Amino acid sequence: MELFSTKGLGLATAMATGLAVPAMAETELTMYYPIAVGGALTEVVDGIVADFEAANPDISVNAIYSGNYDDTRVRALSALASGEPAQLAVMFSIDAYDLIEQDLILPFDDVATSDADKAWLGSFYPALMANGTIEGKTWGIPFQRSTIVAYYNKDMFRAAGLDPEAPPKTWDEMIAMGKALTNDGTYGLMIPSTGYPYWMFQALAIQNGKEVMSKDGLTTYFDDETVIETLEFWQSLSGEHGIMPDGTVEWGTLRQAFLEGQTAMMWHSTGNLTTVKNNASFDFGVAELPGNVRLGSPTGGGNFYMFKDTTDEERAAALKLMQFMT
Repeated sequence: MELFSTKGLGLATAMATGLAVPAMAETELTMYYPIAVGGALTEVVDGIVADFEAANPDISVNAIYSGNYDDTRVRALSALASGEPAQLAVMFSIDAYDLIEQDLILPFDDVATSDADKAWLGSFYPALMANGTIEGKTWGIPFQRSTIVAYYNKDMFRAAGLDPEAPPKTWDEMIAMGKALTNDGTYGLMIPSTGYPYWMFQALAIQNGKEVMSKDGLTTYFDDETVIETLEFWQSLSGEHGIMPDGTVEWGTLRQAFLEGQTAMMWHSTGNLTTVKNNASFDFGVAELPGNVRLGSPTGGGNFYMFKDTTDEERAAALKLMQFMT
């Protein structure tokens, strides 16, 4: 019969002598993070978090990966509504308006108050800050941001007698080259019309000289004559010019269609560059989108947000994590 247990004796001894007991983190952070593009993103973020924790042993970070941006918003807001703690998240840049309206996030101007913090806030490209700065306050910090670019198959350009180093710079050139590249089983161009169709439409509208919403985000211009003309042009790429397939072009399968040679050119996110680079069996290029009145491509992707229901210590730790990760 065992009269006493030695389980925990080593721990008790170590505690008594002050040896070999690692300090517990004083501040715990929960971060919701979307995994919505190709590549080993989880491993990358885990590595950054591990480096941060090593440099800040008083802070622990629980990174919760939650699918695409829609999944992340639903999961993070559901957790907050049920009382689960969360201090920060990377969510869609356009989620800012909804998060502000629900009074769920803090403006960074209220938290990043030191000179160093203010310098950090001012260090980002203005174009990436545009949809995180609303009514004079900074609500989102750019992270995992992207823009739309044109991927094109240089081998197909050569086969069609086109210069592989000269992708189209105008809409007219895009149509002309698209026709030269369209043949049995291959379209000259595919622009996705599911997933994020407004994003692609926004690019086309900008190129036609018109933004689809006001700078304050409170007014849209979908009924503007130029915007309507833009939609008609998008439709004409298939209906009139025949360089795109009829019907919808799926966001989720377009990258594979490009890799399989179903299209010579595609418009897609910079977030797919590594996957295309690793899997393309042909020579390909990446270019600015062509323009009509002007060149232009909207930014997309995520922003860091800081949730309001946090302690001062959590806010300071979350800010430190965001500064480290950016």
